[in-house]
Amino acid sequence: MTAPDPDGALAEQLLRLTRRVHRIQKRHLEHRALGITPAQSRLLRTLAHYGSPPRMADLAERLEVVPRAVTTLVDGLEAAGKVRRAPDPDNRRVVRIELTDDGRTALGELRAARRCAAEEILAPLTERQRAALGGLLDTLVDGPLPGAEQDAARS
Repeated sequence: MTAPDPDGALAEQLLRLTRRVHRIQKRHLEHRALGITPAQSRLLRTLAHYGSPPRMADLAERLEVVPRAVTTLVDGLEAAGKVRRAPDPDNRRVVRIELTDDGRTALGELRAARRCAAEEILAPLTERQRAALGGLLDTLVDGPLPGAEQDAARS
């Protein structure tokens, strides 16, 4: 007989919650009829965090994907008028990616969809429970990566 695996159960709960969040967010996005995939949504959100237009390689690194994946996402978003490619003023071989006005509008819609999804997911929780969950999630998100101490010791 195998012993219960509490960490495995927690991992399963986190995966189920993540899937539920994505499903609910997708429903809210479809309701808004933006025609943006979750991957494109992530690229737009990432793009919005840069002070100046990033290079495609910067986006690939930040998104932790291969550059070809970013090219495909940018192609789709450019065709939809959400982003544009712009030459780098200092190096004409470099292409930078900029949000368009339509892209900024879409970001606002994406944020609204995420807020609605979060409200729906968090509805059963009290304010105190939400604060506790927020603290726990901060610890998980901002904490050291498992094995980071071992990696640092080896360096």
